[in-house]
Amino acid sequence: MAGVSGLATPWRLHAVLPRSLANGPGARYVVWSQGCTLACPGCFNPETHAGARPETGGGSPFRTVGEVTEAVLAEAAHLDGVTLTGGEPLEQPAAVAAFCAEITAGSGLGVIVLTGFTRREIEADPARTAAVAHADLVIAGRYNAGLRLARGLKGSANKEHWDRTGRYPAADLDAVPELEIVIGADATLTFTGMHEEKFA
Repeated sequence: MAGVSGLATPWRLHAVLPRSLANGPGARYVVWSQGCTLACPGCFNPETHAGARPETGGGSPFRTVGEVTEAVLAEAAHLDGVTLTGGEPLEQPAAVAAFCAEITAGSGLGVIVLTGFTRREIEADPARTAAVAHADLVIAGRYNAGLRLARGLKGSANKEHWDRTGRYPAADLDAVPELEIVIGADATLTFTGMHEEKFA
């Protein structure tokens, strides 16, 4: 276990989705971080860029690594893994590192991290390196709208599959649906996946 200090690490989140089939192989718990200074042109999650969300924006009630970990572990029996996206997860590396360590130690769930940082940028920074130390797969690199792909969890063709454990073969990634529509208990709709089309 990462310990009390790791569990108490604050984590700015945009949203969570307890079960998704469009954010990696199998059923996955998805965590969207809030905040991204990379701001890739054409990003299809621009609402996650600001460092702090307006109170009227709703979103996740979770605010510490411990709270998010507890929620994931409560669902672990029905999940195949966890996907961290954003926003930019690696702009909050201490939270990501603590969370991934707790999840892999406590559940055996697979971990996928989607980031705009390149592998070289991650490996050059000790905090970012620690953040992905327990990840099975990192999808790394800036989104490039001119090279849009939307397949295999890669928004654009320049992004790199950084396979750290061999848990997720390419065929499994290619089979992930491009779009998922989740209807909440309050009838709200959540559109997720690599498909960027907006519906009125």
